[in-house]
Parts: sequence; C-alpha cells; structure tokens
Amino acid sequence: MRRVLTLGDLVFYGIVLITPIAPVGVFGLASRMSHGHAATTILLAMLAMMLTAASYGRMAAIYPVAGSAYTYVSRGFNPHAGFLVGWAMFLDYLIIPVINTIYIALTLGRLFPQVPFAVWALLTVGSITLLNVRGVSFTARANQVLLAVMSVVIGVFLFDAVRYLWQLAGWPGVFSIKPFYNPQTFDLRSIATATSLAALTYIGFDGITTLAEEVRDPRRTVPLATVLTCLIIGILSTIEIYLAHQVWPNFWQFPNVETAFLDVCRRAGGEALFHAIAALLVIACWGSGLTGQAGAARLLYGMGRDAVLPRKFFGRLDARSGVPTGNVLLLGVLTFGAALAVSWEHAVELLNFGAFLAFMGVNLVCFRAVLANPGAHRRWTRALAPLGGFLFCLTIWLSLPLPAQVAGGAWFLAGVVFLAWRTRGFRIPPADLGFKES
Repeated sequence: MRRVLTLGDLVFYGIVLITPIAPVGVFGLASRMSHGHAATTILLAMLAMMLTAASYGRMAAIYPVAGSAYTYVSRGFNPHAGFLVGWAMFLDYLIIPVINTIYIALTLGRLFPQVPFAVWALLTVGSITLLNVRGVSFTARANQVLLAVMSVVIGVFLFDAVRYLWQLAGWPGVFSIKPFYNPQTFDLRSIATATSLAALTYIGFDGITTLAEEVRDPRRTVPLATVLTCLIIGILSTIEIYLAHQVWPNFWQFPNVETAFLDVCRRAGGEALFHAIAALLVIACWGSGLTGQAGAARLLYGMGRDAVLPRKFFGRLDARSGVPTGNVLLLGVLTFGAALAVSWEHAVELLNFGAFLAFMGVNLVCFRAVLANPGAHRRWTRALAPLGGFLFCLTIWLSLPLPAQVAGGAWFLAGVVFLAWRTRGFRIPPADLGFKES
C-alpha cells in the first residue's frame, strides 16, 4: 500500500470513529453511579485509554496488519491467548448492534412517547438488517458529513450551556470544581465503577491502527495519533460533561437516566437543541449499528469459511450481493431479542468486559515487546507506559458490576472450553477467528 497518510489524517479518522457526541450516552448513568462526578470518570478513563492507545500504536508499527488486539496477542505472545482475546472481542461485535438499537429506541421514545419501545426497536433492527442484506454501507463521506453536523451542534450546546449558566449565576455558575470533586458525595469505589462505564466514550480508537500500512513513518505516527485522538476526545468530552453537570447538578432527578443529556439540552437551549441532539443520536447510533452488524456478519462468515463454525450456514455468501445473508438475518433476530431483554446499562457493561480484556492483552504484549528489544534506549522506562496501561485497565475491569463480570466470565469460559476442544487440549494451533474479514 502507498504510505500517504499523515498524523492529521489519522487523528481526523480517529475522531470520526469515536465522534464528538461519544459521552452523551453515558452522562446520566455515569453521573448517577459516581454521585455527580461524571467529569472525573471521563478524565480517569482518558488516562487509561491514552496509555493503552500508545500500546496499540507501538504494536501496529510492529504488526501493521488488520486484526488489532487479536493479531497483536496472537503474534506477540501466543496463538491460544490471541484466540481468547479474539473471543472476547467477538462478544463486543455481537453487543454493539444491541447497544445502538436500545439507545435509538430510547431516544425516539423521548420524541414519540406514545409509540412502545418494542416498536422502535423492531423498526431499527429491521431497517439495519434490510440494508445489510442488500449490501448498503454507511460510507466514509456520510461519516464526514455527520461529523461536521455533530461539531456544529455540540458547539451550539457549549455556547447555550455557558450562556445559561452565566445568566443564572454569573461566572461563578460557569466555573466550579464540584463536577470533579464534591467532598459531600465523593466516593472512590463509586467513581471506579462509573469509570468502567465512562470508558465507552473512547471505544473505537483502536480502529486507527488498521491504517498502519498506509502511514508515513508508522513507528512514530501511529502511536502519536492514537494518543492524540484519545486526548482530544477526552478534553472535549470532559468539557461537555462538565457543562452538562453544571446545567443539571441534581444528578438523582433525571426524568430518564439513559437519555439525561437530552434534558440538559432542553434546559440550556430549548426545544430546538433538544430535537437536534436527539436526531444526531438516532443517526449516529443507526450508522454505528449498521456498520456493527455488517462487521459481525463478516466475522461470522470468516469463522464459517474456516470451519470454526458450521460452514453450511455461516460460511455462505449470497451469489448476487456477496453478503452473508444468513448471518445478517440471524444477527437481526438476536439483536431484537437482546434489545428487549437487556438494559442499555448492562449491555454497555458487557461490552466493556470484552473490550478491557483486549486492552489488557495489548498492554501486556507491548510490555513484553519493549523488554524483549535489547537495542531499545531506556527500555525499562519505556515499559512503564504499557505496564501502567495494563494496571489502569485491570482496575477498571475489576470495577465492572457483578452481573457484567458473571455474564462476561461465562462467555470467556465458553471460549476456553471451545478452544480446548478445537485444539485437542491446546496441542495444535487454533483456527483463525477471521477478524480480517470484518
């Protein structure tokens, strides 16, 4: 591939992947769980993600191929460990369409409360599944346009929030330390638990590493781009959440905790801003759900083609569209059922279970790679960043609520049993999970 991409190109791509409205969904729940310290949880999650992003960048320079954490752990440590990391990532692929479906239904329920949640969920899943069966994708151009619109609307929110606070109490109403530290409600354990949820803000940064083969000077550019992306998103997200808390400081009185940011927008900017943010959330989640379902279907196809799963069903492509239609339809049914059975909060926690397992794996592999390089200058000093990233991610992962740990642990144990069966007791290399297909 031609190495033409610059640092600015990668950072822009990363911001497109994560989006400027990433913290909107977690605001209400993170505020409630942290007792009003959502801004603090965003910053703590940012530190963990910046250290982890640096590890991803270093590994992408060593292994500039698709597959991300799955590839890095498989090649840098052990194929069996890589399989288990991939198994954890596979859970995320299945959960992402569920998360987006639930949030779209919740948001549309705020706009049209007379329509039942199940109807919105069915329409969302149905439209996403239909387009994926036909091979329609959410294009890069559509993402760029959406990013531009998001930036404008978020800019309007920031202006309206500052204006509202200034009119309410002057500059003392705009500037306060309470969103970061309120001695009356501060509780370290609660903040740690909420940080595990706030980390959803940064999910997607690792997509930058898939472009490593097209980047000028990847050993320097990719690590820097991943870190800068997390830093920029973290600063913007902190400002958004800080102002949202100032506008609505009574975190225990949200009309609807999952869509609490909409109520903040209504208070700060009126009905126009309320509807603008709601529309953006629906479009952004719909695009993410469309892409997520397509990626999961392709992943299932890769596993079916390589006989990891039954080939007759999972390894078939439609002759005309080239789409694994059976996989798409199966995912549509599973997504709709899960959207009715699981809350958005629990779905996010389950997603973070798999994501943070992958993050810890990449940090450990990076730590090992740094120490194994005898020519690296000050290698022990350089090894502190991936080690810190691992410990930070481990702390957040252990802070996940018990239901997420039990459900995620059951999924991971099933992966261990499946791997032991497929590799005859870990004696032969595992099959490729097919992440290059997604």
